Amino acid sequence: MAPSALPSRTFYRHSLPSAAPPPSREACAPCCCLPGAVSRRRAAAQLLSAGFLAAASPPPASLAARRGRRVVPPEDYVTAPDGLKYYDLVEGKGPTAEKGLTVQVHFDCIYRSITAVSSREAKLLAGNRSIAQPYEFTVGSPPGKERKREFVDNANGLYSAQASPKPPPAMYTITEGMKVGGKRRVIVPPELGYGKRGMSEIPPDAPFELDIELLEVVPPAEK
Repeated sequence: MAPSALPSRTFYRHSLPSAAPPPSREACAPCCCLPGAVSRRRAAAQLLSAGFLAAASPPPASLAARRGRRVVPPEDYVTAPDGLKYYDLVEGKGPTAEKGLTVQVHFDCIYRSITAVSSREAKLLAGNRSIAQPYEFTVGSPPGKERKREFVDNANGLYSAQASPKPPPAMYTITEGMKVGGKRRVIVPPELGYGKRGMSEIPPDAPFELDIELLEVVPPAEK
């Protein structure tokens, strides 16, 4: 029996393109091996670090605003006769603090948006009680010469009313003209502040801001 005639098949071998050789060290030197080159991971870490530092270090004005303190432009301050610059944050409606009268105030000395000295610091008393006693002085009197009051009755004699921190000399004069309920901010120069010694976080020969709140004008008969 004769073999059947089948169509012949011709197979062709196609050679695949050879893979490109890996770049040599000399070829990658210009982009990867320079002294200033950094990896993507390190670059991302540097960007994140820079963003965190920028967010954690806001300018003083932004910091004051974030802490709820009103930022007063320098041009809005009024110059007193003695040269002190002040701004009334709140206009009081009560009696006026005149020279020679005794007043009670709360004060805060702020240096670079940080409260360094304050009469509002509470004093620990027996029975886990605390009290922040106002500071009392005579308007226009020499700083530190005011007469210390007796121990307050509601503290059972454990806390002196004048045991609050020492105010700057500027407070004794710049309070004149304020009304009860008023709040005044003062730019205190070093010579009317804490001078060459400084106080707490306020360094020597440093200006700072003084916030004063007039609480009461004591009538002469009640002194």
